[in-house]
Amino acid sequence: MKHLLSVLVIALFSISCVSNKRLNYLQNLPGNEPIDLNEFIPYADVEYEYILQPFDVVDIDFASSDEELTKVFEYQGSRNARGGNGGASGGGDIFYFTGYSIDKDGMVRIPKLGLIKIAGLTEEDARKKVESEINEYFKEEVFVRLRTGGIRFTTLGEFSNSGTKTILKNRATIFDALAMAGESNILAKKNELYLIRQYDGGVKIHQINLNDRALLASPYYFIQPNDILYLQPMSIRQVGDANNITSTLTLVVGILSSVLFIVAITQD
Repeated sequence: MKHLLSVLVIALFSISCVSNKRLNYLQNLPGNEPIDLNEFIPYADVEYEYILQPFDVVDIDFASSDEELTKVFEYQGSRNARGGNGGASGGGDIFYFTGYSIDKDGMVRIPKLGLIKIAGLTEEDARKKVESEINEYFKEEVFVRLRTGGIRFTTLGEFSNSGTKTILKNRATIFDALAMAGESNILAKKNELYLIRQYDGGVKIHQINLNDRALLASPYYFIQPNDILYLQPMSIRQVGDANNITSTLTLVVGILSSVLFIVAITQD
């Protein structure tokens, strides 16, 4: 009886304890070159500029010494709507009602200019292209500002606040995204965060280890617009419907008590 009880207690602790190595961010993991505190970590040699894609929405603003000229290129009421736009709600695109939509062929329609293809270009290259198209037709120089509505991304799985969100910055790290989505559940697989990223013509799934300090030099340290972050649960989550360690322990203790009761009555 005592032997059985000891085995059950050991089993209880073995399934209920989660190692800190699976919980802590930015560790020096075995097999990697250690990164010391205060050590300079250069960014990965990756092009971080976002490439515009079909179905994106961009804001295009025009400036000129002749204010009446700039109104020619804007849809009626869009300037007033832009002035009253306080930002996105629920992670939507802040320029959805005032901006210019890129169609399935990568074209954007601008009054007086017609269709201009800007998909496949960076924001800066698209700005230069629109500005060049305008200044071919008018003697008065017109300046153009073109931008996306911040960095919109989606979080799924073991976050305290999953959903679609927008960071109003030109550049944001994966930890900015995690902070906005809320600290991940203690039972999340932080070593297996899936990043689903859109590329020109398709998507790729990348796996990220949040426990690994080498992430800071990874090409996925910075997120991009339309990224999807999926954080899956550990296997321990499959025991019952536990949302945390406490409820899991409660379930296991109940099972243990039932087993001990059955053993006790069968030995009488």
